[in-house]
Amino acid sequence: MADHIFTGSGVALITPMHSDGSVNYSALGDLLEFHVQNQTDAIIVCGTTGEAATLSEKEHLEVLEFTTEKINGRIPVIAGTGSNDTAFAVMLSKEAQKYGVNALLTVTPYYNKTSQAGLVKHFNVIADAVDLPIILYNVPSRTGCNIMPKTYAELCKHPNIVAAKEASGDISQVALIRSLCGDKLDIYSGNDDQTVPFMSLGALGVISVFANICPKEMHDICQLCLENDFAAAQKLHFHYIELMNIMFSDVNPIPVKTAMNLFGFDAGECRLPLVPMSVAAYHNLKDCLAKYDLLDKYVK
Repeated sequence: MADHIFTGSGVALITPMHSDGSVNYSALGDLLEFHVQNQTDAIIVCGTTGEAATLSEKEHLEVLEFTTEKINGRIPVIAGTGSNDTAFAVMLSKEAQKYGVNALLTVTPYYNKTSQAGLVKHFNVIADAVDLPIILYNVPSRTGCNIMPKTYAELCKHPNIVAAKEASGDISQVALIRSLCGDKLDIYSGNDDQTVPFMSLGALGVISVFANICPKEMHDICQLCLENDFAAAQKLHFHYIELMNIMFSDVNPIPVKTAMNLFGFDAGECRLPLVPMSVAAYHNLKDCLAKYDLLDKYVK
């Protein structure tokens, strides 16, 4: 496959909120500019980290439209349009295409789940409905549904299904996917702390929570891997591993939105049922950010 949606670090972008819970578009615009200026390689909007599960249909589409207009082709924009309702995923995907996004991120069906045969049917119906490249999103810890390697091999026969965000955490599975699919399916790590090992197996980058707070640092790690300088990438990876991990000290995106607020980005709180961190967890996070000198770097 000659063309790729992106290589390097794609940020799984938070959705900033006002105190009343509405989307804060001024803050969203500031974040988008922050990422363009700090070498983020792609914007992934309305995904798990963007709280897509609690955005209304209207909000979801408005965030997609705002993002594509603000980015204006400077870097790729990938729209989260997955659903456990195939018809709803098709509708979101068609609407996202109208706004000029570069690609779609479609998660496996959750709650009702499905069989492997159901996954093939679900994703092919979505892929048939649009003329955009699709990244399959496999996150069994959230959905209870795992895309098996042989299923990937079947899915990548569709010309629009070109990549996977693999957040299964199973490096052996990634190796088997690469073996079965080869260049027909690009892979992006779905876990920050597995980016370097995934890229050593041929992944093209990461869709990253950590990149919300350290966009250039995540870009640099990926770039070193793309240049086959895994020794240097490993060194950076080890340096930032504590910071990567503390972003998951509570349910994503609670810690990362808390960090962005500490940086002065007006991210707001998460929508219910997600609630603020405990006092102890908040102070642990703040201490970790201070350890990396991030509070002095970003606070406005």
